[in-house]
Amino acid sequence: MLESHLVSHLVLTVIQSLFGILVNGIILIVNGTDLIKQRKKLIPLDLLVSCLAISRMGIQLVFFYINLLVVFTFVNDLGLWFATWLSVYYCIKIATIAHPLLFWLKMKISKLVPWLILVSLLYACSTSAVHVKYKWAFYGEGFLDLFFPNVTTHIKLTPTLQSAFLLAEFALPFFIFLISSLLLIFSLGRHAWQVRNTWTGPRNPHTHAYLRAFHSILSFLALYLCHYLIIALIFFQIFNLRSFLFLFCTFMVGSYHSIHSITLILGNPRMKQNVKALLLLRK
Repeated sequence: MLESHLVSHLVLTVIQSLFGILVNGIILIVNGTDLIKQRKKLIPLDLLVSCLAISRMGIQLVFFYINLLVVFTFVNDLGLWFATWLSVYYCIKIATIAHPLLFWLKMKISKLVPWLILVSLLYACSTSAVHVKYKWAFYGEGFLDLFFPNVTTHIKLTPTLQSAFLLAEFALPFFIFLISSLLLIFSLGRHAWQVRNTWTGPRNPHTHAYLRAFHSILSFLALYLCHYLIIALIFFQIFNLRSFLFLFCTFMVGSYHSIHSITLILGNPRMKQNVKALLLLRK
């Protein structure tokens, strides 16, 4: 018989998934409504945000199905890549660092976004296909031990293989995201400091906008780092699979996608206004 905290975990995870689908669905509805009204293609930023929302809805939909572990790996890797490219897009569009590469990317980023999405799809497909056998060995063994502790599996993962999985799937998007986020934070902080020290009139609205963007990116970075840390703890089975800490980590992995989607809505004035209008319309 399952312990009470396992049952509570299942109930909370169901609620979490439904909430995540709702939040990301709102993003898709808002962008889809704008697309229908304006009768033209989405701007690159909205395209990235929409793809990110779709991937996160996919994560919530397949979270419970052990037989769809490869699909979970695919949409999870895809979501991490879309979040990475979103950070890169913000960095290129907002950062004021004088560098030839950044200048070239500013001119080309709108055309590169569809190609970046395609590369993310191919990368996620390749990692899912290569690791399909061992993904079941890791996740299948973990979930079987969680709910059926007396069942044993024949395939075991070595620590070296676990490290290889972690590096292959998460290292590249993590470093790209980290570099772009730190560059953007540095650029925003420097610009806000310069404006604050040179502006002598009333409160500068540009400073407020830069500070809002700075706080948004900083929260994005904190969420992303926490997500990777929790994934590493789960991946290497630091905690017992039936312990409260392990269940808490798995709950937080799912919560990351919903929390970041909320910060995307709150950090985008146009989307925030459209969400308010949508909620008022529902009433």
